[in-house]
Amino acid sequence: MPKTAKSAEPTLFRDLTPDRTDCPHCGRPMTADYANRRTIHTLAGVTRLTLTIRRCHYSACPARKRPYRPEAEGAVALPRHEFGLDVIALIGRLRYTEHRSVPEIRTHLVGRGVAVSERTVTNLLDRYDELLAVALTDDRRLKKVLAGQGKVVLAIDGLQPDVGHEVLWVIRDVLSGEVLLARSLLSARRADLAELLAAVRDACPVPVAGVVSDGQHPIRWAVAHALPGVPYQLCQFHYLREAARPIFEADRNAKKLLKKRVRQVRPIERSVENRSDPAAEVVLGYCGAVRSALTDDGRPPLAASGLKLHDRLTAISGSIGRAEAKGGSCPS
Repeated sequence: MPKTAKSAEPTLFRDLTPDRTDCPHCGRPMTADYANRRTIHTLAGVTRLTLTIRRCHYSACPARKRPYRPEAEGAVALPRHEFGLDVIALIGRLRYTEHRSVPEIRTHLVGRGVAVSERTVTNLLDRYDELLAVALTDDRRLKKVLAGQGKVVLAIDGLQPDVGHEVLWVIRDVLSGEVLLARSLLSARRADLAELLAAVRDACPVPVAGVVSDGQHPIRWAVAHALPGVPYQLCQFHYLREAARPIFEADRNAKKLLKKRVRQVRPIERSVENRSDPAAEVVLGYCGAVRSALTDDGRPPLAASGLKLHDRLTAISGSIGRAEAKGGSCPS
C-alpha cells in the first residue's frame, strides 16, 4: 500500500451512490444504511468522496448485510489508495513516454499541486505497471487475435527503469505485436523466467512457433526448459550487431588513426584567436567543423562512426582545397 499522503483540506466534493438497488443474490431491495468518506488526491485537486453504502437485510440472503459500494468509485481511485487513477496514469506517461526519473516525476507532480513523496511515486509506478499488464492481457481479446493467426512467436526482454529497482519482464507476440505478459521481478533467475514462459504457453490458445531475445543465458535456459523443442534465435538487431563486430572493430581502429591526424586543431585555433580579419574567421570555422566531426559518433552496427568521420574530414579537406585554389591560404 502506498505511503499515506499528507492531510490536506479538500477543494472538490462528490457524492456517489450505487446504481444497483436490488440484491444480486436474492433480488430483494437493498437499503442505504450509511455513508463513508474518502479523500483522494487527483490532478484536479484534493477530492472528498461521500460514498453511500447499500446492504441487503433479508434474513435468508447469503449476502445479508454485505456492503455494496458505488460503482463509480472504481473509476476514481484504486481500493485503499489516496491518489487517483489520473495521477497514476500521468506517472506512467512521464516515466515510459518522456523517460523521466522518479525525482523529476515528483517535481512535476508537486508543480501541479499534488503533494507526493518519491517513495510514493515509486509505489504508484508499480501500480501503473500492474494496471497496464491487466489491460494488455485481456484474455477474450487476445484469444480472438491469436486464434486468427494460428501461432505465436514470442519475444522476451527485461526493462529496468533505474538501477536497483525491479525488472519489468515483458513477453510479446512478434506477429501481432500484442503484449502477452508483463510482470516485475526482483531478479532474472532462470527458474522465474521459465515460470513466465510456462504461464504464457499455458494461456495461449495456439502453439508457440519460436522465441527471440537478446541472447542472455538465463533466457536461453528458461526457453529450453519451459518450451522444449521450440526454435530459439537472437533478435535481428543483436544478430546484426554480433555479425558486424569484426567490421565495427576495424572501423573503430580506423577512427583512432584519423583522430591522430587532426589532433593539432587547438594550436591552429590559438594562432588566430587574437585576430579579427576574415582569414582568421575562416580558419576558426574550419577548426569548429573538425571538432564537430570528431564528436559526432555513429551508432553501430548500422552507422559506422569511422566511415562517418572519414567522409566529413574528406569534405572539410576538399573545401580547404577549393578555397586555396581560389587564391586563399591553406592552414598547415
